Amino acid sequence: MIISNVKVYTEDQTFRDGDIAVQGDRFTDISGEAARTGKDATVDGGGCYAIPGLIDIHFHGCKGVDICDGTREAIAEIARYEASAGVTGICPATMTLPEEELIHILSVAASYKESEGEGDAQRADLLGINMEGPFISVEKKGAQDERNIISCDAGVCQKFLEASHGLVKFIGIAPEKNADALSFIQQMKSRVNISLAHTNADYDTAMAAFGAGANHAVHLYNAMPAFTHRMPGVVGAVADSPHVTAELICDGVHIHPSVVRATFRMMGGSRMILISDSMRATGMPDGRYMLGGLEVEVAGNRAALVSNGALAGSATNLMDCMKTAVKKMGIPLETAVACASVNPAKALEVYENYGSIAPGKKADVVLLNKELEVQMVIKDGKKINSLS
Repeated sequence: MIISNVKVYTEDQTFRDGDIAVQGDRFTDISGEAARTGKDATVDGGGCYAIPGLIDIHFHGCKGVDICDGTREAIAEIARYEASAGVTGICPATMTLPEEELIHILSVAASYKESEGEGDAQRADLLGINMEGPFISVEKKGAQDERNIISCDAGVCQKFLEASHGLVKFIGIAPEKNADALSFIQQMKSRVNISLAHTNADYDTAMAAFGAGANHAVHLYNAMPAFTHRMPGVVGAVADSPHVTAELICDGVHIHPSVVRATFRMMGGSRMILISDSMRATGMPDGRYMLGGLEVEVAGNRAALVSNGALAGSATNLMDCMKTAVKKMGIPLETAVACASVNPAKALEVYENYGSIAPGKKADVVLLNKELEVQMVIKDGKKINSLS
């Protein structure tokens, strides 16, 4: 296949007019005019932007299902919807649930991964699991069920890793809630990325956690102390820790556009990761839905707990979040694409196969028009969604 007449997003994070050659499920040539054979089918890109398939490392569900439903069917439905939206790699997030329930969910995900988690052109590839709980704080629980919160425990964490067959890539903790948090980080950091999540940690506590080896922050600004000039909290600690990557929800609800712009100026784009944090209501009508055992009211792109009005994830997929970041928040398209493809692929340690358009990598590419609307999705070298 030759995808011609497109603005190709290159590995130096710029757009260049050219063609993309695909053989089987891999890119083979990225050039001004890709090498052709008489057998090549040509797709006219119509001058669209050609970007890598996006990768969402933190979301819960869509189309009425959730990763925590604990079924292969739910994962398959999630993967189909995400691929159709141009999100070709997924790392869904679990909620704060009882230990045995989480072990079941992770075991099902591992089974799905091993039998059908990659290689189906109609479904996003399952690249990992992001555990948002249960080692979090009551004070910043957000939409998590505090009845299931426990102190961070290396033995319990190891059970999670074993149940998932290594599929768990991130596990969140609130370091201020456990005197042994630093020991936990030091024990587990070589086995899984340690995130600060749903935490009330102050700056010094967060810096100690990052110094011990924690390297990620879950949905920056949300479910953590406010960033102020005398109490910079987790946000300030992230800014002062260059090895730490940070998630941002750019759905237009969770973070003000000015704060998004300020964050990029303060920390740079190389460690920002756009996420959707979407729940099962994504792609569904407004109404009431469940998230982690709690009832959520969804109206438009706002999802809030019925009980107290706290934000409860989003109802926006990652492609639309990326579009919002560019169109409404002033983030350059080149930067936003990297934060939704390159950076998450590197955080998951799958960049050799995902996250950019380059020879030898998986042929996952999305064509966007000038308004950043999806015109075509090609996954594993096969056209799966086209509006043209």
